[in-house]
Amino acid sequence: MKRKTFETSVTHVALVTLSCLFIFPFLWLLDTAVKPISETMKQPPVWIPSKFEFGNFWEAINYGSDKVGYIPFLVYAENTVMLAMLVVTGTVVSNAIVAYSFARVRWWGRDLIFAVTLATMMVPFPVMMVPTFTIFKYLGWIGTYRPLWVPAWFGSAFSIFLLRQFFKTIPFELSEAAKIDGAGEWTIFRSIILPLSKPALSVVALFAFMGTWNDFMGPLIYLLRQETFTLSLGLEFYHSKAGGTQWNLLMAATSIVILPVLVVFFFCQRQFIKGISITGIK
Repeated sequence: MKRKTFETSVTHVALVTLSCLFIFPFLWLLDTAVKPISETMKQPPVWIPSKFEFGNFWEAINYGSDKVGYIPFLVYAENTVMLAMLVVTGTVVSNAIVAYSFARVRWWGRDLIFAVTLATMMVPFPVMMVPTFTIFKYLGWIGTYRPLWVPAWFGSAFSIFLLRQFFKTIPFELSEAAKIDGAGEWTIFRSIILPLSKPALSVVALFAFMGTWNDFMGPLIYLLRQETFTLSLGLEFYHSKAGGTQWNLLMAATSIVILPVLVVFFFCQRQFIKGISITGIK
């Protein structure tokens, strides 16, 4: 009994230590966000600011409003929210339908096509970047949001795999009973499978939201006008202003950007953990 208690204590100490290591960059981010600019790059580092500048957050939102190089932070936020909503909706809808067909509908070549779908996960993005850009340029979509949200409505291999594994854990007797009552596949999918799959759907939605909110490469490639930029691109404008970077304002803006992700994860963590833990368990 004592040995078990000792092992548990050691485990807790190790977890707390690792947690401190992982949270330290975030705490340093917040610390820099409330510092005066003169203390952000001091050596040795100033751990506790001499004066807490909470106005940095408001100044970061309105940074350069009276200058030519104005950063429309709220416009970037609006663009990012709109884009995230489109991507999350398309990801959940398209991947759920495809995963249902792979998991619970029998059709010729199903397993082969599923294997090919999984194989696409091994193709790195740099390999597909130029061909994909060429296709979107041919369609006249460069400079618009379409290259960033339209592909989400055609499924992704990882989300399809995740939902398929979850759908397979739902007893097939439920579908058979519904078919005896005259229900079709669409009715079974909409009325039985989806309500029972909220944890897995929450995981897919959360991954899609985080991926879109933090995406830098996609907007950098496809967006051309500043008024269409997202928050990830907007943070770059805090660099090299007036001959140097306003590190306190940059950290304040970054804190504001990551806040929605933390809030969403905080309210969805129960569904997220549940979805991850039971996916694939028969």
